[in-house]
Amino acid sequence: MKTMDDLDVKGKKIIIRVDINSPVEKESGNIVLNPRILSHSRTIRELSQKEARVIIIAHQGRKGDEDFMNLKGHAQVLSQVVKRPITFIDELVGPRAKAAIQSMKDGDIIMLENVRFLDDETKKDVENATIVKEIAPLADYFFLDALSVAHREHASVVGFTKKMPSVAGRILKEEVTALDRIIDSKDVTFVFGGSKPEDSMEIMKKWLENGKIKNALIGGVIGILFLKISGFEIGGSEEFIKSKVTPEYFEEAKNLLAKYKDRIFVPVDVGLNVDGKRIDCEVTDSAQISKGEIFDIGPKTVEKYKEILSTAKTIMINGPMGVYELEEFSVGTKTVLNTIADCQNFSIAGGGHTITAIEKFQIEKTKFSYISLSGKALIEYLSGKELIGITALKDSAKKHF
Repeated sequence: MKTMDDLDVKGKKIIIRVDINSPVEKESGNIVLNPRILSHSRTIRELSQKEARVIIIAHQGRKGDEDFMNLKGHAQVLSQVVKRPITFIDELVGPRAKAAIQSMKDGDIIMLENVRFLDDETKKDVENATIVKEIAPLADYFFLDALSVAHREHASVVGFTKKMPSVAGRILKEEVTALDRIIDSKDVTFVFGGSKPEDSMEIMKKWLENGKIKNALIGGVIGILFLKISGFEIGGSEEFIKSKVTPEYFEEAKNLLAKYKDRIFVPVDVGLNVDGKRIDCEVTDSAQISKGEIFDIGPKTVEKYKEILSTAKTIMINGPMGVYELEEFSVGTKTVLNTIADCQNFSIAGGGHTITAIEKFQIEKTKFSYISLSGKALIEYLSGKELIGITALKDSAKKHF
């Protein structure tokens, strides 16, 4: 990949694809300021300061969803963060959009409408999509600045790369560099949590087979899964785990635990939700566990994880240890995150709920070496899959540079 550092952007019209898909306040409909907006604002501000003419394209929601909406609010919030005017154009390919692009001056920033308003944004013939055919001829370069959309074969992600010189923006480059440092390490302590065990299983299997994981610390739903396949009672979590995990993952988990039991750490005690109250008990206490649902890892597990993390050379955490939203069951997630933050070695935190937890517990983000903004794309990248957006940038580099 080439990056924005390889270009002189002064006076150039740059289409930049960012990911500012944002939470929306239900009552007011206002956009919630979030880490993605804060991060992408850095690239946009830098380009404007270098006197580029910046054309922002992005999406919000999907057709049919409640949060599928125009980007006027995003432009207002982003403008406040960038501290420069951002003109919102309420169309993508029409005469107003084209006129706005053609009349731009050095340092100007405009934001076009939600790319998913176009029916062919998500269709396969990306280089002939409307937005590519109409807008590409008006600009000089295309920047992809979001790993979080780099796994999608959408027109706004890969279509422009077929038509014009394309490079990685500041945020995409930083994210790839940080993740590559994890991938290149041969001594990683990986904390697996959250509510999507299939994602964790993909990474766990790949990295254990490659010998890169020194320790796999498990919590959240995948922790409950491993307790189940280890033969322990999981009480009221039984139906929940069956709804979350398909049969093949039960078998996969059994195989992994049998093969790598010296590297996979399963909780030895748990925090139960019994009629709304927390009760800690060891996983061998079947009678007690049968009275409630598993909502957190227990204090002995917390201490064991702290001990392992405190000496880890490289750490990746992807998902909370339990139902951290409830104060009584936030102990595991809060302690693990604080332990990682206090480590002096390289650490990455990834996943939406992980970031939300860091914010909830007011942990200083700069204590982590990097906080990933990506979801599914992060999982695919760490699982060794080539992301189509990154491949497209590499192909463009070969063709244009």
